[in-house]
Amino acid sequence: MKVLHVLPSLSYKLGGPTQAALNTVRALRDLGIDAEIATTNDDEAGLLSVPTGCQVDYNGIPVWFFSRLARFKEFIPSAELTQWFIAHLSEYDIIHTHYLFCYAPTIAAKLAYHYHIPYITRTIGQLSPWALQQSQRKKQIYSRLIERPTLNRAAAIHCTTSAEAEDAHRFGVLAPTIVSPLGVKATPVVANASQQLRDRYHLPPDCKVILFLSRLHEKKRPDFLLNVFARLHPKIHNYHLFLAGDGDTGYCDRLKALAHTSKISKNVTFTGFISGIDKDILLQGSDLFALPSHSENFGVAVAEALAAGLPVVITPDVQISPAIQEATAGLVVPGYSSGWVSALGKLLTSSKLRQKMGQNAQKLAQEQYNWPQISLRLAQTYQEVLSKKPLSLEYSKSQQNNKPNK
Repeated sequence: MKVLHVLPSLSYKLGGPTQAALNTVRALRDLGIDAEIATTNDDEAGLLSVPTGCQVDYNGIPVWFFSRLARFKEFIPSAELTQWFIAHLSEYDIIHTHYLFCYAPTIAAKLAYHYHIPYITRTIGQLSPWALQQSQRKKQIYSRLIERPTLNRAAAIHCTTSAEAEDAHRFGVLAPTIVSPLGVKATPVVANASQQLRDRYHLPPDCKVILFLSRLHEKKRPDFLLNVFARLHPKIHNYHLFLAGDGDTGYCDRLKALAHTSKISKNVTFTGFISGIDKDILLQGSDLFALPSHSENFGVAVAEALAAGLPVVITPDVQISPAIQEATAGLVVPGYSSGWVSALGKLLTSSKLRQKMGQNAQKLAQEQYNWPQISLRLAQTYQEVLSKKPLSLEYSKSQQNNKPNK
């Protein structure tokens, strides 16, 4: 079986979608599936330093990079990519696209349909109510003319949570929707991570570390988090907040100014983009994780925090929140300041609660978000699509309607 994954960019600045695509393909290849990626050399404001027009080994994954023509948010057209699709798409058994409302997945799906190649589309949360409100008029036009017909011709719509499948149904998607979560890549345990983290950033040994690990973007609401921590007394709660991620320079400057005017700048560290051992130390050395996002279809960073044994504080708009709530692996709090002040204060002052939720978090990640099991289920879906069998992971509207009341 030969599978091509298509997405507009593999820039690490885009966060979760890039990690998800690379790890999905890596896990499939571990099963012996010939999976590859086709994308552009986009790196937001710049370009990735990679050869284009040929296959390269990119972090252990075979990737075809092609030159982008321009960048209109995530649309990113590429003439080279289009020409390559026309010449080579028929060599693949299944096309698996990631992202909506952008060029590469759209043209791949249209050509796959033309060549009678089944394709699966991962919506990455772009059909949530919040996401559809951004650039609303453009998306309405694109949906009517392109996206909705393209989705309805798909062999399956790949959703990572049942809430994401419900979003697809509300959007009017008639194609089968499958629910298969993403996984967490296993990382080596860092000895004395807590001490290493505190030594590196000159923090007291008893200081509680809160981690925000994501893009610094309005959707993720790091400004909200700073306002919440401004209401928690640094000496009483003895905290230090890490905002780990990159973002637009102007927005990052505003966040730093907010920390300063809120008089908590000494208790906040902006790390910028981190990866590798630095990321492992930060994850394993922190005490809890916080993400007050407006919208997350899954939240790779949340799953990474769970795997590291961190209790998480998230909004209900992070769509794996039901699993976290059921496992008592953290606190799910609506995005209002008073609720977040109370929730964070509760965890910061109770080491027993942090420990209990952290153990539950790690267990949840091990049971539900491990790549070997997830890749097996995805490979099964590919086989079912090719043999035109019913999809075992299909999510139906009746499942939505038959949910037990809580």
